[in-house]
Amino acid sequence: MQNVRAKGYAYGIVASVSYGLNPLFALPLFVSGILVDSVLFYRYAFALLLLAVTMKIKGQSFALKRQDIFPLVQAGLFFFFSSLFLFQSFNYMDAGIASTILFVYPAIVALTMAVCFKEKLGVVKIAAIATAFVGISMLYKGEGGATLNSVGVLYVLMSSLSYALYFVGVNRSSLKEMPGLRLGFYSVLFGTLLYVVRLRGGVDLQVLTEGRQWLCSVCLALFHTLLSLVTIAKSIRYIGAIPTAILGALEPLTALCVGMVVFGERLTLRNIGGILLILFAVTLIVVGPRGWERVKSAWCNHRKID
Repeated sequence: MQNVRAKGYAYGIVASVSYGLNPLFALPLFVSGILVDSVLFYRYAFALLLLAVTMKIKGQSFALKRQDIFPLVQAGLFFFFSSLFLFQSFNYMDAGIASTILFVYPAIVALTMAVCFKEKLGVVKIAAIATAFVGISMLYKGEGGATLNSVGVLYVLMSSLSYALYFVGVNRSSLKEMPGLRLGFYSVLFGTLLYVVRLRGGVDLQVLTEGRQWLCSVCLALFHTLLSLVTIAKSIRYIGAIPTAILGALEPLTALCVGMVVFGERLTLRNIGGILLILFAVTLIVVGPRGWERVKSAWCNHRKID
């Protein structure tokens, strides 16, 4: 039992950290002159190849039901916009801060479910959503009173909204029961087709000319897409969705560490306070009142087993 739980936490940590490594591989590509659409096309194309190979190895079917096609196109659209807006935001603000603001998507999911599907928010979720946006407001003003670039903030909030709508769309459609790898494959496939359109059928695609560019592009696909998809599915299987989602807090923390250590990004005490508020708010959203009881019960049972 303990080994299974340990595996689940390990997979959850790997999933979150691998997703948080996004800036480590994206920013060098931008610096080398590769524009956002080309960077994302290579990331999606390599991810598509890796997902297809993994599905073949695992013996998973590529077959689709007719009722799955439209939801998958919709999912691919939201997946596409989430990536596009996030990578655009890196051109206007520190990647670590952008990745932290992106992490408010669970709050947006809760709001969307309340507005569109009449789900009750409850006092805890309302307080958590308010706390998340207070955290964002604290991040907005940085060192010496300087504010974040408004365009960058708008881009990352639009990315967070798109990511939230992706989750809501999957949860409210036939895709809810689809295996994770197949869902990821077709979401990436339809997203790739949209980048082909943006690149005018490949006319505007920039060619990778350096070994480092190829390495960063492959690593984006490997860590940010394939590894995170596979490990998060395993984590949910072993320890459940709530602990896995809480471990997702390591995503922005990883991005912040990469930004500071590798790219020299700086944080103020105000920034740190805002980051902590966002992480706390998202944890409240994910866990919720019933979740706290389940966590407490699981902990008590764990102590009894020991």
